[in-house]
Amino acid sequence: MADKIYFTITGTNHYHGKCFMEPKMKVRLKKEQDTPVDAEAIKVEMPGVGIIGYVANSPYTAIGESHSAGRLYDKIGDTATGTVLYVMAEGVLCTLDRNGDGKNGKSRKRR
Repeated sequence: MADKIYFTITGTNHYHGKCFMEPKMKVRLKKEQDTPVDAEAIKVEMPGVGIIGYVANSPYTAIGESHSAGRLYDKIGDTATGTVLYVMAEGVLCTLDRNGDGKNGKSRKRR
């Protein structure tokens, strides 16, 4: 069995905050392939809420052993799902939900 992959959600204060988030909640990751500012941006959404933040994009914003968006980008398809583990002052720590082939979601080649 593969090791768990962790990621941090940041930027929640630009959307709905994080006070409503709790452990075991599901989140959806979606690559933003045409973002001029960050070629490896991954937005995070929740059903019924919409966008709630982004996967941390640097080692300075990623909590503990979690992957930055750059490290996570090629490990997922166009979309993936994750599960909230901890809601902390620095961000929201999550684990990537994996399927049998090691990837989650439909993969599409980058342009």
